[in-house]
Amino acid sequence: MESFAIVPGPLRGLWVFFAIMLAVLLLGVTVLIATVRGAHASRFELSDAGLRLRGDFYGRMIPADSLRGGAARIVDLSNSPELQPRLRTMGTAFPGYRAGWFRLRNGEKALVYLTETRRTIYLPTRKGYSVLLTPQQPERFLERLRSVAPSE
Repeated sequence: MESFAIVPGPLRGLWVFFAIMLAVLLLGVTVLIATVRGAHASRFELSDAGLRLRGDFYGRMIPADSLRGGAARIVDLSNSPELQPRLRTMGTAFPGYRAGWFRLRNGEKALVYLTETRRTIYLPTRKGYSVLLTPQQPERFLERLRSVAPSE
């Protein structure tokens, strides 16, 4: 019996594959770290200019004249199933943390920053979407929101 080895292939293709896989892995780890950080460091800043959402990829400034503060309310999502996030369109959904763009059960588009569901701020906007937030002091947040954007 005579044995014949394969002609060695170029290693260049293998190195390119490993480099791509490493880049994908690093990107995934970066996204995971940013998400975990967002779950602990997100903030909701109210000023006369509006509502600034800070902490992760979905942060933005929503001008005061776009907020319907008079229509905002504190809800328990277990008692308001129509406001529960149903379909994630662009966001993060881990146990105990949801952030990003979702469709609610009632079909409404919503920007969501939720860590719990019992004392959630539901805030409609004039921009074609609502905001669901869980600030640490929901009553105080709602009071300040209504001073910044009092109209329905």
